[in-house]
Amino acid sequence: MNLEAVRAIYKFEMARARRTVTQTIISPVISTSLYFVVFGAAIGSRIQSVGGVGYGSFIVPGLVMLSLLGQSIANASFGIYFPRFTGTIYEVLSAPVSSVEIVLGYAGAAATKSVILGVIILITARLFVPLKLLHPLWMVAFLVLTAATFSLVGFIIGIWADGFEKLQIVPLLIVTPLTFLGGSFYSINMLPPPWRTVALFDPVVYLVSGFRWSFYGIADVNVGVSLGMTAVFLAVSLAIVWWIFRTGYRLKT
Repeated sequence: MNLEAVRAIYKFEMARARRTVTQTIISPVISTSLYFVVFGAAIGSRIQSVGGVGYGSFIVPGLVMLSLLGQSIANASFGIYFPRFTGTIYEVLSAPVSSVEIVLGYAGAAATKSVILGVIILITARLFVPLKLLHPLWMVAFLVLTAATFSLVGFIIGIWADGFEKLQIVPLLIVTPLTFLGGSFYSINMLPPPWRTVALFDPVVYLVSGFRWSFYGIADVNVGVSLGMTAVFLAVSLAIVWWIFRTGYRLKT
């Protein structure tokens, strides 16, 4: 493996993050803090606890996932789309760099930025609510797996999109609604039985549930199922990326 090539792409993308720190770090942290204020004050006064956990603390994992999913997709999609837009992607494709190394560089940088953001949000959350972390290793595992999976999703979107407006279609119309419906701010057990069944078809439920379990030991679905579904999402994303490079979809034209 050409580690120098991976490092070059990775360092370039991380340098871009430093130039846009307001957009990639500060803005999501401020938005998440506003969620704490609004939901903690408005809803927290009516819902004292969920599963024995204070409501403000209960929504922390969901808020982290909300930011993590959005930023992973945004960072990875823009990271690969901009070289396509400017034409510099052909320099990368013509270099002695494999598809694996390209994906590691771009998606790895996007995942790193998302993990850093997630950690900052967790630190910020401590200013608003008490946090309890029962399974720190599992928390890191879910954090990294989710960031990696949705960075690959963002990479796919960046390849698929043929305009800047299309970069926003999937996050705004699909990912964000799924996140809000996936138990980020509530337990799906609070839903009526028919809607509870529908919620189980939302992939974000498994991500949020597993991540929340690592903090408080409570989950809407079995943690093994959450981990398995996360692995399935990752495998599907890898398969699609493999197909893109195998066929040259939107890369060779």
